[in-house]
Amino acid sequence: MPSNVATGAAKATMKVLIIDPDEARAALVAEGLADVHPLEVHRAATFEAIEADLPRMAPDVIVIACESPDRDTLESLRDAKGENARPVVMFVDRSSPGLAEAAIEAGVAAYVVDGLSPARVRSVLEVAMSRFELMQRLRNDLDKARADLASRKAIERAKGLLMKERGLDEAQAYGVLRKLAMDAGRPLGAVANDLLTFAGVLKGGAK
Repeated sequence: MPSNVATGAAKATMKVLIIDPDEARAALVAEGLADVHPLEVHRAATFEAIEADLPRMAPDVIVIACESPDRDTLESLRDAKGENARPVVMFVDRSSPGLAEAAIEAGVAAYVVDGLSPARVRSVLEVAMSRFELMQRLRNDLDKARADLASRKAIERAKGLLMKERGLDEAQAYGVLRKLAMDAGRPLGAVANDLLTFAGVLKGGAK
């Protein structure tokens, strides 16, 4: 969780979006954050009503409080968790079998049943935001590892193509790729992919 919530030291404003059709219940969430400064709280009755404004609002955390989560809200959360991913905490009065799992799959970081009280709000948000940041780092690391592996495979294939078509050894083939990348100002993997694509086009045209 941002340090301004954990310690009060940072000056960045903590932005919280509360989604709840019940004003009294939404007020309980806000009350639980009363000692967080500076704090900016927005409220909407439904997720659908505010969904289009999420990029502009850029909340640090979304808190959804309701009697029981509906499938439409969970589906909207699932659709929104990619490009505009942010931690979501859900407080529900009751839950049916399978809804907790569906909420987690939709990107909800914390799912709390029959546990909304001002005294618990801040700690639940802190845990949820820390968990969200950890998962984001893990996803980014995994994406980078996959991209690096794909790049290495493309480079190896492109080297093999150059070695076969031009009669080069491995070091010479790598040198050709490296020079092409430097001349184009592009990553080596991207140039290797371009070469493989171009070779595939030429091979297809020769048939």
